[in-house]
Amino acid sequence: MFTGIIEELGTVAGIEQLPDAIRLTVRGPLATSDVNRGDSISVGGTCLTAVEIDKSAGTFTADVMNETLRLTSLQGIKLGDRVNLERAMTAATRFGGHVVQGHVDGVGQILSVEPSDNWTWVRIAIPTELMKYVVLKGSITLDGVSLTVNEVGDGTAGDKKGSYVGVSLIPETLALTTFGVKQPGDLVNVEADVMAKHIERLLEARGI
Repeated sequence: MFTGIIEELGTVAGIEQLPDAIRLTVRGPLATSDVNRGDSISVGGTCLTAVEIDKSAGTFTADVMNETLRLTSLQGIKLGDRVNLERAMTAATRFGGHVVQGHVDGVGQILSVEPSDNWTWVRIAIPTELMKYVVLKGSITLDGVSLTVNEVGDGTAGDKKGSYVGVSLIPETLALTTFGVKQPGDLVNVEADVMAKHIERLLEARGI
C-alpha cells in the first residue's frame, strides 16, 4: 500500500526482454536505500516487486509481465525514462496523500498543459468507465501521484474533450514528479479511489 506522495524521480537503467515479460531495472538511490528483496515499490503508479537490489549502484530490478505492460503506461517505457517512485508505506509513515494500492485501473492521456504564474493546469482524458469513481475535490492517483480533482468533464453539454479530469499542479509537484516533463499526448496510469470502489461493491451486494 502507498500514499501517493512521490519520494524520488527514478531513471530506467535497464530493460531486458523476456519471453512473456520484461525485466526492468530502475535507478533510485533513495528508493533502494532500505528496500529488501520481495518488497513492493510503486513505479509510475504500478506496484512492482523488487527481485534484485544493488544498493551500491542505487538500482532495483523488477519483472513486469506482458499483461501489466498491456494494461499500464509501462507498455512504452524506454531506457532513460524518468519514473515516479514510492516505497510501500509502513505503520510509521506520514499519511500525506490517500490510500493508493498501485493497482492501475486504466490508462489516461494528457489533453492539455496550461502553465500560469503559481500553478499548472493539466487535463487528462480517462476511461469513461472510471468516471463514476471521480468526484470534484476527491482524490485520484495519476502515475502514482495522489492528486485532488479540481475539474470533472463527462462529455456532456457539447464538451468535445470527452471524459476527463482537471488537476492543478504546484511548482513543487512539477519539480518532484514526472508531471514536470509530461506533454499533451503522453500516457498516465490512473487508479481510482479504492474507497469508492468498495462502496460500489457493498451497494451491489445489497441490491441498491
